[in-house]
Amino acid sequence: MRSATRPIRATVRSGTPDRVRADLGPDDGRTRASRGRTVAQASSRTTRVWTIPNLLSMVRLAGVPVFLWLVLGPEADAWALVLLMLSGVTDYLDGYLARRLNQRSTLGEILDPVADRLYILAVVIGLALRDIVPWWFAVILPARDALLWCLVPFLRKRGYSSLPVHFLGKAATFNLLYAFPLLLLGDGDGVVAALARVFGWAFALWGIGLYWWAGLLYAWQVYKLMGDDDRRAPADDH
Repeated sequence: MRSATRPIRATVRSGTPDRVRADLGPDDGRTRASRGRTVAQASSRTTRVWTIPNLLSMVRLAGVPVFLWLVLGPEADAWALVLLMLSGVTDYLDGYLARRLNQRSTLGEILDPVADRLYILAVVIGLALRDIVPWWFAVILPARDALLWCLVPFLRKRGYSSLPVHFLGKAATFNLLYAFPLLLLGDGDGVVAALARVFGWAFALWGIGLYWWAGLLYAWQVYKLMGDDDRRAPADDH
């Protein structure tokens, strides 16, 4: 029996969460409204490279090897801490400015999550090599990303190029980007270091939980998508 859900007929390329969730959800009024919002967002998206949000994401990417060198080379923890804090600020600013200045771009949708994942990977490896965090901490986060990469070929069978960004994933990244500076600051003695360790691990554990929760949600969406042969991305979304 054919699914009652009708495919989206938008003629604009879009990789936004609403579009994928619209394919996965019922064709009710809310879905039709989300389609309208998605088309409007896609029409405002640009192919420009040199935008302010993209430059901020590039700066954040350039800081990844610098952070590893600071932590593992001279062990300049103060500078590494400043760099981590700046990465968190730029992570917020690039999204805010993209909306505020109407500078959403296709490149920005790629750069932002890539920068987030590379920073998370670099930080957990650096902190584990310094024995600030245990190795299970350095393994469990990249393992979730490896799971999502394994799902990409299944998405491509349905014509989608990437996984949607979910608010749980952004909340997880928010918690982790707060946890890392606190854990680095907690590598010492005294009241400040002790408090930093407590709050750092609180943010870290919440971040790990939300990170995997979002990953399992993505996997469930892909499972539902693969379960219905009639559900495919529009031809122009390949």
